[in-house]
Amino acid sequence: MKYIFSFFFILFFSCDGEKDLTSFLRSADIPISSASEINTVHTDSGIVSSTLSSSKMLNFSNASFPYFEFPKNIEVILFDQMNNQTKITADYAISYSNSDLIDLRGNVIVSTHLMDTLLTDQLYYDRAEEWLFTNFAFRYVSSDKDILGKGFDSDKSFDKIRFLEVNGFVSIED
Repeated sequence: MKYIFSFFFILFFSCDGEKDLTSFLRSADIPISSASEINTVHTDSGIVSSTLSSSKMLNFSNASFPYFEFPKNIEVILFDQMNNQTKITADYAISYSNSDLIDLRGNVIVSTHLMDTLLTDQLYYDRAEEWLFTNFAFRYVSSDKDILGKGFDSDKSFDKIRFLEVNGFVSIED
């Protein structure tokens, strides 16, 4: 008990104004807020471009490199101009505030409206470029492909795919 009192005594009397408190919060590596059961909708010119759902979000915008953490799960649905959906789910994610990157980890699944599906343990999504990429092992399944490999990058609808270090089955029409 004596140590706890000493810690709080030092903390409160060593902080000189709001600037010191802000510095403390930046170095403490604790979120400045958290939210449960979140559902957000992102629009562009009045048209829904994406939705995000998660059971928990932690706000680390006080960090030197600000980010939002989704420690339990996340579901992102991306819409194209024709309102087709690409759904991304993962066990964990970090969205970096100073960049357009979202780092998705653990049981990452990406499915397009055509049911093309990517499965991997880690994936980055670049929001500005609408681009997905990983250097981790992956499995890509579509109506005519079942590909395993390590390293993948593509646009969000899987129209422009680049596979790295691949093996698997691909149907070729004569």
